[in-house]
Amino acid sequence: MNFEQLLGEYECKIDAKGRMRMPSGLIAQLGEGEALSFVINRGFEQCLMLYPEPVWERITNEINQLNLYNKKNRNFVRYFYRGAQKVSMDSADRILVSKRLLEYAGIDKEVVLSAYNDRIEIWAADQYEALLDEEPEDFSDLAEDVLGKANGKAPEL
Repeated sequence: MNFEQLLGEYECKIDAKGRMRMPSGLIAQLGEGEALSFVINRGFEQCLMLYPEPVWERITNEINQLNLYNKKNRNFVRYFYRGAQKVSMDSADRILVSKRLLEYAGIDKEVVLSAYNDRIEIWAADQYEALLDEEPEDFSDLAEDVLGKANGKAPEL
């Protein structure tokens, strides 16, 4: 399965037990009928990150190459792995999110899943909307700064 092309925003709910039903549109991208396992951990900007297990393995192989005698590397590794846990979908297409991770992300009931590339961000719905409300005034300037000099030529958008 190629997880490099995940895409979409999905609104979901967390039930009283901390379970979230994965949206069918996202399951279809991940591979319906397959036993789907993930690793969930703390992400950047106070969201959670959900990695398909093969993606997690690839990323951790890279991280495990870091020199742990370097203090910055040790700190990064500690923060990256903090709260990480394996999760699998149950027969009702739900995953269980730990209370500690839900608290970290400020998630109560309403969440937004933002899938891109090979990972899925899990946001408290209100925080996700606030983040999008802070969209840069001139997105084209940001695109030029980030993408304008990639390999000496501007990529096509």
